[in-house]
Amino acid sequence: MPDLDGVKEAKSFHSDVPQKTEGFFLKGSNSLDWGMKNRLARIFNPESGNTVMLAVDHGYFQGPTTGLERIDLNILPLVKYADTLMLTRGILRSVVPPSMTVPIVIRASGGSSILKELSNEEIAVAVEDSIRMNVSAMAVQVFIGGEYEKQSIINMTRLIDEGTRAGIPTLAVTAVGKDMARDARYFRLATRICAELGAHYVKTYYIEEGFETVTSCCPVPIVIAGGKKIPEADALKMAYNAIQQGANGVDMGRNIFQSESPEAMIQAVNAVVHKNETPDKAYQMYLDLRNKG
Repeated sequence: MPDLDGVKEAKSFHSDVPQKTEGFFLKGSNSLDWGMKNRLARIFNPESGNTVMLAVDHGYFQGPTTGLERIDLNILPLVKYADTLMLTRGILRSVVPPSMTVPIVIRASGGSSILKELSNEEIAVAVEDSIRMNVSAMAVQVFIGGEYEKQSIINMTRLIDEGTRAGIPTLAVTAVGKDMARDARYFRLATRICAELGAHYVKTYYIEEGFETVTSCCPVPIVIAGGKKIPEADALKMAYNAIQQGANGVDMGRNIFQSESPEAMIQAVNAVVHKNETPDKAYQMYLDLRNKG
């Protein structure tokens, strides 16, 4: 029994001050449970509302991509500049030190290599394993218009259901087949379907015409994929334009780890995403850091 002698009567009730209930900062996420919001707040910076995700999950379907031959040497030094790291559970367990505190987004779908039809995927990571790995979100590929469109959508909805029970958000990654038009109409369709069926945020590609219509009609946050390697100045301009047109961040891989100076590039991307730095100034920042390095 606690000693009740000397316990002071509570008196600081501040009855004249209404309790404030903070609205959640992230688009379309206010009604989520506390644990879900907390995980999303690890991924998205509450001050800027945006995220720099470092994507290094390419090996799950295409093996040791250029720049990812040695995750321990090429990627781990970059992690401190990222808001979150997107990767596979095999790399997480075999390479990433558990002392690292950067949030993890785990690649949870898979099943086909670049030698086969990529849309033929299944859920490849059980939510129980995601819980064991303490991940902040699970990523699933969705192939709208692909040969296995329905299967990929069902993969997503099942992961959403299981993740919701565990308080883990689901990231829907929209894949574009080689025969699909990369235009605003397609991306409006793909991102909206993912959001309508419960994805907590969506990864898609940036397009120069009509991207603001994609972000405005998607009720949850959108992050853009970096895509294939392009010149650093162009990648920074793409990131800037995406943020200005409503994206809440980038999930960049090759345009960072295949850069001439990956450490300089991720810092320049970070400045664009979180500090609203212009592409020209961010590129100059990249050059200065590259030359110092």
